[in-house]
Order: sequence, then C-alpha cells, then structure tokens
Amino acid sequence: MIQTLLTIVKWLLLGLVGLLLLLVIGSTINHRLRIPGEEAAHPPPGQLVAVNGHRLHVYAEGTGDPTLVFLSGSGTTAPALDFKGLYRLLSDDYRTVVVERAGYGWSEDGGTSRDIETVLDETREALASAGESPPYILLPHSMSGLEAVHWANRYPDEVAAIIGLDPAMPPIYEIMPPPRLKLALVSFIGRTGLLRLAPSICLESPAANYLTEAETSAYCSIMVRRTFTADMRAEVEATQANAQRVAAEGIPDVPLYVFISNGDGLPMDNWGEVLVAYVEAAGGQYRMLDVGHYVHAEAPDLIAAEIRVFLQQHKDSFIEP
Repeated sequence: MIQTLLTIVKWLLLGLVGLLLLLVIGSTINHRLRIPGEEAAHPPPGQLVAVNGHRLHVYAEGTGDPTLVFLSGSGTTAPALDFKGLYRLLSDDYRTVVVERAGYGWSEDGGTSRDIETVLDETREALASAGESPPYILLPHSMSGLEAVHWANRYPDEVAAIIGLDPAMPPIYEIMPPPRLKLALVSFIGRTGLLRLAPSICLESPAANYLTEAETSAYCSIMVRRTFTADMRAEVEATQANAQRVAAEGIPDVPLYVFISNGDGLPMDNWGEVLVAYVEAAGGQYRMLDVGHYVHAEAPDLIAAEIRVFLQQHKDSFIEP
C-alpha cells in the first residue's frame, strides 16, 4: 500500500514538473514570436545614437539652461518614460535629457563591460552624439548615484551640480550587497516571457500615472521585453567593485541636493541615515520624503518645485550670463 502511494506521488510530481517545463517552453516561444511586432509597434521617441558598438536611446525635450540629465536606477526598464512625471514639470524652462544605458528601454544590448568608466564613457558619448553639451545638472536615481559621483570627480568641468533622486551613494554598497539570486530569478521570468502572465504589473508602477495611453502601451511592452536584461545583471554584478572605486575618489566638490525616501522596500534598515551622513559630509542639502524609492514618480510636484529653488540659488555658478 505504502509503495503504491509513493509511486503515485512520484508520478504526480513528475507530471507537475513536466507541465511546468511545457509552460516555460511555450511561454518562451510565444515571447520570442511577439517581440518583433511589439518593437515595430513602439518605436523610440528619442534618438538612437551609435556608442561603443551598439546604439543607445537618448530622449530630450525642452529648452533653456541648465541641461538636466536623468540617470536611471538598476533595472528600470524604460527610463525615458519612468522619469516623465518629473521632467514634464521642468522642460518648460530647462533642457531635460534621459540617457538609457545599454540593455535599458529602447537602447540596444551592448555586451560591454559594466565597469564605471565604461558606463560613464558611453553616457557621455551618447549625449555628445545626440547634440547635447555640458555643463550638466545630473539627476541620478538609485544605482546611478555611483555614475554621477564618478562623473563629477572625473570631469568636474562637465558637472555643475548633482540632484540625487534617492541615489545609492558609495557607502550604501558597503552595507547592501546586490541581491544576485533574486535578480537572477526576475531575469529568468522576464527572459522566458512568464512576466506576460501578469500583464497589469506595469500599471502598478507610480510612473504609469503620468503616461498617455500610447505611452502606457509602450511602457508595458518594454517591461515584458526588457526586464533584467544581461546588461542590467552585469551592472548589478559590478556594483560593489564600482562603488569601491568611486569611494576611493572622494566626495566631489559640486553643489549637492538629495531627495531621500522612507526606505520602504529597500533591503537595508538605515538607508536614510547613510545618505544623510554622505550629504552632510559633502556639505550638501537634503530633503526627507515619506514616499518609496521611486521618489521622482511618487512626489514629482514637490521635487520639481525644490529643484527650481535649488537651481535659482546656484545659478551664478553654472549658468552662462
């Protein structure tokens, strides 16, 4: 009797594994068949410029000085749309530019090293190829805080100020190791198209509140096609080494204003404390916000108003007379 039950359980488990395997195979085939049509249906809204053997997407709007350059956090699938809630409030008076790194949004996969120097070189080259010129005000979100700090140290004449959108500054990575297992799972779900089983997940992002119907369609399409690409995963793998290099360069001597979230959902309890300590050491300003990590999408009106005040306060140091 017991042997019979064990046999039944074994076959049930094998059947379940077989069904799951069929689901993954079927999902992957369906995913790959749909991608070309979705890419054709949602062309890039900005420019695709050749950089380091691949093309990066640069989206810009607005006129005026200074030029605000938005740099996305790790895994933000469509930065050009993710930042819209904020840059739409600033582009009437300033030039606003979003650079999508390799593997993000409408940018092509690069397969190049994700060390901080290569990432920065590609961003700078993309901006130049798109016709943008420094000095820039950098607005980094999350992981791109490393790029912003490195940029200001490496090319101080190009960076007039840094306005951090809950940025992960170098000391963050001394405490918070990259969640490699979790991200590998998310990457698998995206690569096999299993994310399509939850089509409304993109609408849960606060960024979706500021998109048109057509932009929402593009945003959701990119999310199912570009969730944790190989380049995104390579960035994560490089974060601690990059953070150590940037930390060794010191704190840049530029005006600094950082918006800090309440830390909800982040894998460390003292996120805000670490950022406050960094900003104070830099002699900068900060504003604590009772919102989640994507501060630019959850509190864009407040942040835009504060940015205008900050830029006015420092205009003599970075705006041509």
